[in-house]
Amino acid sequence: MDLNRAQEELIKLQEVVYELRQKCPWDKEQTWESLRQMTIEETFELTDAILEGDKKEIRKELGDVFLHILFYAMIAEEELSFDFADVCESLRVKLIERHPHIYGEVQVNNSAEVKQNWEKIKLKTGSKSVLSGVPKSLPSLIKASRLQDKASSVGFDWSERHQVLDKVKEELAELEEAIGSESKEHIEAEFGDLLFSLVNYARFIDVNVDNALERTNQKFIRRFNFLEAGALEDGKALKEMSLEEMDAYWNKAKALENK
Repeated sequence: MDLNRAQEELIKLQEVVYELRQKCPWDKEQTWESLRQMTIEETFELTDAILEGDKKEIRKELGDVFLHILFYAMIAEEELSFDFADVCESLRVKLIERHPHIYGEVQVNNSAEVKQNWEKIKLKTGSKSVLSGVPKSLPSLIKASRLQDKASSVGFDWSERHQVLDKVKEELAELEEAIGSESKEHIEAEFGDLLFSLVNYARFIDVNVDNALERTNQKFIRRFNFLEAGALEDGKALKEMSLEEMDAYWNKAKALENK
């Protein structure tokens, strides 16, 4: 990386952001709260670009996310709370502190030990719980994965993959039993347990649950769009078609994808 060019571009970018804050009516009005939802949206747009493997779009979306970071730091500076330099400094100090195997005498053999050390250091530096670093507003599927990952880092975990699969089967059986009880609350609780155990199993087979589900979402969209287009081309209305007729288009979409 060309550090000199990076520093020059960062300075020029900060100058533009500061100027916009002073002169643009929209930028003047922004607050922590008004930017929050937009930051979430920009982050999701970045993840979309990553899933699509679109490097040009990733570059653009990274810039949008970084703009928000600069904006938050600028608002904090106006309030005399902290500034962008403070953000960089605190991050640098934390990274050095959390990597004693690089900047200290600690020895590690693999990435799992790195994660374990990270959590131990967090607890020593003020975190009340291993789970406290998991944001409350995370989507539930991702939150489940992060909670399990955090617990695993301190040894609270299954030792063998087959044990987790057995747990999935056990939770499925409990869900079936709950469905027989016709208690909505009980069914929902057992369904949640089943999802949680599936997320755990995904971790053991090295599958990113959010990526996996989103890829399936996109696959469903492609196939359903094919179904809609095929029906329209043949002059058929979906609401008037049987499931067997729709399945014919669906299976054709699957066959084309498999090619």
